[in-house]
Order: sequence, then structure tokens, then C-alpha cells
Amino acid sequence: MAYKKFIPCIYLYKGDAVKGFSDSTIIDTNPVALAKFYSDNYADELIVYDMSEGDAAHEEALDIVKAICSEAEIPVIGAGNVKRVEDIKKLLYAGCKKAALNYSKPGNIEITAEVSKRFGKEKIVACVTEADSITRNETLIDEYISEIILVKETCLKESISISRFPMIASVPEVSLDKILELLSNDNICGISGYAINENAKELLAVKALCQNNDITVNTFEPAIPWEAFKLNGDGHVTVVVQDYKTDEVLMVAYMNEEAYNTTLKTGKMTYYSRSREELWVKGETSGHFQYVKSLTADCDKDTILAKVSQIGAACHTGSHSCFFNEIMAKEYEETNPLKVFEQVFDVIKDRKIHPKEGSYTNYLFDKGIDKILKKLGEEATEIVIAAKNPNANEIKYEISDFLYHMMVLMAEKNITWEEITTELAQR
Repeated sequence: MAYKKFIPCIYLYKGDAVKGFSDSTIIDTNPVALAKFYSDNYADELIVYDMSEGDAAHEEALDIVKAICSEAEIPVIGAGNVKRVEDIKKLLYAGCKKAALNYSKPGNIEITAEVSKRFGKEKIVACVTEADSITRNETLIDEYISEIILVKETCLKESISISRFPMIASVPEVSLDKILELLSNDNICGISGYAINENAKELLAVKALCQNNDITVNTFEPAIPWEAFKLNGDGHVTVVVQDYKTDEVLMVAYMNEEAYNTTLKTGKMTYYSRSREELWVKGETSGHFQYVKSLTADCDKDTILAKVSQIGAACHTGSHSCFFNEIMAKEYEETNPLKVFEQVFDVIKDRKIHPKEGSYTNYLFDKGIDKILKKLGEEATEIVIAAKNPNANEIKYEISDFLYHMMVLMAEKNITWEEITTELAQR
């Protein structure tokens, strides 16, 4: 099912998010946090325009784009400062799902076929400021472009009339009626620009309005109605809340029917406070919101498991989790792969910051990148040799040695496991 998409924009200029192409008013000094805000509030995609000037500023902007792609849990379209094939590659390698060619620049039109064949048509979009750019390049667009971004509102009406190609319409602040009118066009696959940026907090409400007008959008549709739950004596359902990234249990709370429906409507975890006897939106006073990632019922349908993106602390004490009062503990070896990697990596990073005499890790850091790479290469060779040995234990040891030296390299280059796992998840 093809959903109509709501796509905020971040205009990057001198490291800040500014208002637009012709307005350098700063709206946020932390573009990465802004991207996370858009993602948490259920935007479908994000367009990031690099408006930097000069090669050095462009490289700095790419670092921000990379951080945005890592933090935002929605597809990112990278745009701006594309002059050659290499620029497309850098945007895609930074984590962008798509990269945009500015069709007001002839050079971008010339490389369309090359970048599309190299990276795939589904990864290439075209930014258009005039409708005749579509008619002049109709064959090229049809063969090599997946979507068109109509950057200027002035070309909307004509572009819609001359082409059935999928288009993202960038519009200024407009009425909801105008948004509905645009989305009712078959070839308008999404809305972007200032109109979406300004309504970012209310996207689920806007999507609900679209649904009421028979426009298909991506929103929460519960598979289990409230009536299907088995309630406790107070008419509530127990909710166990987990961090969606780590599976750490954050808290336990309760929902009544109103809290359940409000959670589905807003995308923010909403509970029923038994002590205050009232509805409770988590984070409403503290700012520590919980944005819903998934809701799952247990086998008896008397408990809900909520996986959330937690902003700040879940516990009123300021702790990330409410579960910190240890009752008893039996020593055991951690076998969760990611936790083991993180634990070892934390020790390696600590050695870099706080050197320890006699530490082999510090020896590698002191010798520098060439020594680290030499050891990594040696360990890779040892894996190949061990793989020819029928004893499986030998290759286990060599892979462990390789992974350790790889983590030393990661620490040296300031690469995190989260970046690695994010990249793997995108493969």
C-alpha cells in the first residue's frame, strides 16, 4: 500500500538549521536533535538540504548529515551541494536512503544516468524549480529518477497537470484544506517544506484528518481493540515499558480505555495515574516523553509490552530506569552479543582516555594508526589460516582477536557500535 508521506526539511547552514533557502534565521543550533524530534513525532521521511559554502564547510555538513541519518529513525533524502558523482556517493555512504539532483544545474542532469545505474534508480530523486524541467527531461526522469521534489510552490499546479510522475510538493505555511487538496492528487506522493515543519508536533492529528478524507497515510491502527483486553479489578491494563533500542525495562504503569486510545492517537505514551485518579501523559511536565515504537499484548491480553523512545529519564528520581534497587544477584557471564561488544568497547575507550601502564591497548594507541592497521591485517590473515584447520576452536579464538583489534580501530576513529549496527540494519 502506497502511503502519502509527510516530510519535514532541515536546511543546513554553518552547522545550524535555518528557516529556508532565502532565510538564514536560525531555528535550531542542533540539527541532529531537530531530526530526532521530527522522527519521534512520526514524520515519514526527512529532507536535509546542505547549503554550505566551500569544500571545508561541505565536509562539515556531511558529518552532520551522517549524524542525522544515525539518529533519525526515518529515511533521509540528502540534497544540496551535488556537483559530481562523488557527491552522490558521499550522501549515500553517510546513510541517506536517497540523494537529490538539482535539475536547475545542467551538470546534475548530465550525471543522472550514471548515478542511477551505479547506485540504483530507487536512490535518486530530482529537485525541480520549474515545470518545464520535467517536460525537457521527461525520458531521462522516467528511466532514471524515482521521485521529483517540487521545490517551489509556483510550479506545483503546472507540474501536476503535465506529469503523472511521483512528486513531493514543497509548500509554505498553508491551510489543512490545501494540504488535503494536494494529497488528493494521485501523483503527489508527499508534502514537504515549511507547512510540515510548522506542524511537526501535530502530524498524527493531520494524518487522522487525512484518513477521514480517504487519503491513505501511515499511522497507528490497533489490531486489538480495548474491549478485547482482560482488565484488572480497577478496569486497567498493566503496561511494561522497555527502551526499544536496548530492551531495558524502564517502568511499569497502567492504562484505562482513554489512556489507550490517547496513546494510539498521539503516539506518546499516556497512562492512568491511580494515585491522582487522572490521565497522565508521560513527559507532559518534565519533558521526558515516551514516543511509541510498538505495543504488544501478552497471551492473556491482560498486559501490554510497550517499546518506546525515551527522552531523558523514565523514573521520577531522575534515573533512566525505575529498576535500580537490587534485591539479589548471582554472578553470571553476559552472553548478549551487543552488550559484550559494548562492555569490551567501553574498556578500550576508557584506556584511550585514561591510559594504564603496561596495557596492550594503550601500546596500540601510542604506536598510532599504522600499528593498529598492521595488527588488524595480521589478525585477518590468522582467521584465514585458522579456517583451513578442522578444529573450530582455533577460528573462534582468531575471530575474537580480530574483533578486539577492530574495536581498537573503531575507538581510534571515533566510530561507535550503534553506528555499525545501524549501517548493518540498512543493508
